[in-house]
Amino acid sequence: MKKLHFILVRLLQFVVFTVFVFTVLAYFGAFILLPLDLVSILVKLFGLVGIHGFIGALIAIPAVGYLCWMIYKTPGLCQMILDTGLELVKTGKSKVDAFNEIAQAVKS
Repeated sequence: MKKLHFILVRLLQFVVFTVFVFTVLAYFGAFILLPLDLVSILVKLFGLVGIHGFIGALIAIPAVGYLCWMIYKTPGLCQMILDTGLELVKTGKSKVDAFNEIAQAVKS
C-alpha cells in the first residue's frame, strides 16, 4: 500500500510540475506572440481600408516596434513583468519540492 501512495504522490508531483511549466511558458510566450498578433491585426485592418498587405506590413511593423519601445521605456514595467514571471517559477519550484517531503514520509 505504501508503494501505491508513493506512486500517487509522484504522479501528482508530475502533474503540478507540468502545470507550472505550461503556465510559465504561456506567460513568457505571450510577450513574444502579442506583438506578432498586433502586427497581424494591423495588416488586416489596413487591408480593410484598402492598403495592400505588403505596404500594410511596412507600416504596421514600425508602429508595433515603436509601441514596444514605449513600453520598454516605461520605468519599472519590464522589471515588474520579469519579477512576476520569476516569482511564478519560484512558486512552482517550491510546490514541486514540497511533494518530496510527502513522498519521503509515505515511503518510510
